[in-house]
Amino acid sequence: MDSPSPRGIALVGFDADDTLWRSQDYFDDAQAQFERIISAYVDLQDVGRRLYAYEARNIAIFGYGVKGMALSMVEAAVEITEGRISAADIHRIVEIAKALLQHPVELLPGVRAAVEAVAAEFPVVLITKGDLFHQEAKVRQSGLSDLFRRIEIVSEKDPPTYARLLEEFAIAPAQFLMVGNSLRSDIAPVLALGGWGVHVPYHTTWAHEAQARVEAGGERMRTLQAIAALPQAVRDLAALAVAG
Repeated sequence: MDSPSPRGIALVGFDADDTLWRSQDYFDDAQAQFERIISAYVDLQDVGRRLYAYEARNIAIFGYGVKGMALSMVEAAVEITEGRISAADIHRIVEIAKALLQHPVELLPGVRAAVEAVAAEFPVVLITKGDLFHQEAKVRQSGLSDLFRRIEIVSEKDPPTYARLLEEFAIAPAQFLMVGNSLRSDIAPVLALGGWGVHVPYHTTWAHEAQARVEAGGERMRTLQAIAALPQAVRDLAALAVAG
C-alpha cells in the first residue's frame, strides 16, 4: 500500500454483498421457496427460524455462502420431515441453490459513482466473505474490480481477520475506514480495533448479520441512508482522524 494519507485515513475498505450489489434478496427468495416445499410435509410456522438454526450451526463446518445454505436446507428438510421428503423435492432444493449461484450481479443505485469518488481521494480495497468461487465470479461480473487496489475474500470478518489484513496492508487500525451494510461483519470489528466505519444499511438483513449492536453517534462511525452521501462522510471522518 501507499504511504499513509495526509488526511489521516490511509485506506478505505468496502464490503460487497448488499453494500455494492444485491444479494440478500436472492437468499430471502430461496428461503421462501424452501418453506413452500417443506409446507407440503409439515404445518410449521417457524420453518425459517429452524432453517437458520441449521445454518448457524453449520457455519463452522461449511462456511458462509450458497453452498453452506444449500447443505443446511437439505439437512433441515430431512430432519424436519423426519425423512419423508421425496428425492424430487431434494432435487428442487439443489436447483434453488444452483439458481442462487447464477443470479445476475445488480449494482445498487449510485454505487459506482460513490466508489469512484472515494477512490479518487483514497486508496480503496474490497473485503468480502463467502464462497471463494462465487465471490470471485460476482466481483468479475460487477465491473468494479478495476477500482480496487486489492480484493480480499475471507472466511470470516472479525477483529483477528481485520487485524491480519491491516498488518499485510501495513496500515494501523486508526488509519483504516470500512464501509458496509453489516454492523456485525463490517463495522463492529473495525471499531473494536480502533478504526472507522460507515454503515450503509440494506433493506433486508440475514438473521446472523443482525446480531450486533454498535453505539449510535460514536465519533468514529457514520450511518447513511443513501450511498450517494458516502464520499462526504468519508471526508468528514478523515478530518476527525487528522484531528484525533
